[in-house]
Amino acid sequence: MPQHLQREIEKLKRKILALSTVVEESVQKAVKSVEQRNSKLAMSVIGNDIKIDHTEVDVEEECLKVLALYQPVAIDLRFIVAVLKINNDLERIGDLAVNIAERAAFLATQPKIDIPFDLQGMAEKSQTMLKRSLDALVNMDSHLAREVCASDDEVDALNRDMYTQVKIGINRHPDDVESLIHFLSISRHLERIADHATNIAEDVIYMVDGEISRHKTEEYKLPDK
Repeated sequence: MPQHLQREIEKLKRKILALSTVVEESVQKAVKSVEQRNSKLAMSVIGNDIKIDHTEVDVEEECLKVLALYQPVAIDLRFIVAVLKINNDLERIGDLAVNIAERAAFLATQPKIDIPFDLQGMAEKSQTMLKRSLDALVNMDSHLAREVCASDDEVDALNRDMYTQVKIGINRHPDDVESLIHFLSISRHLERIADHATNIAEDVIYMVDGEISRHKTEEYKLPDK
């Protein structure tokens, strides 16, 4: 690899990893703002979104510059294509963290209610998937990425169960309808975060192994290390 291209690749790695750190922190704060009914923390997540947006644009421009100037091939080309896609997924996760924070800010103004489902458990699973997908990116670990993909069905099942539980909760406690609907929205946003974490993991598999694993209907099979 030419030395100039190597430097640009390393710069891109630093930028995408810096963005991933900020996005992961936003998700953590958004979830905590729900758990603690902390509107101040929620507003800090919302206010930080512009930083994520600017960084996403910066990374995309760097990728396009490298493609135009160096015309990379093989694994270098796969890396840049993957970074472009991961960059977009990270920005969307940042948006979802904002959506959760907005719901948290509203819920902080409402009487506390008993939630008829394990929102905290779902939040932990979604955050774990995000963390592991980013660890796979940092370590170029396609095996870990496959494990992330294999765990997505569990979060999907939790989200479906929450729809059922909210319907029951609305019937039993009609005065809590608005708050329950906001919790249901949070559940949906967490499920979407898990989906984007899966996208990142699939892009890591592509980056490392050169395999396009999207739209596979069969269960992910984890190869031996």
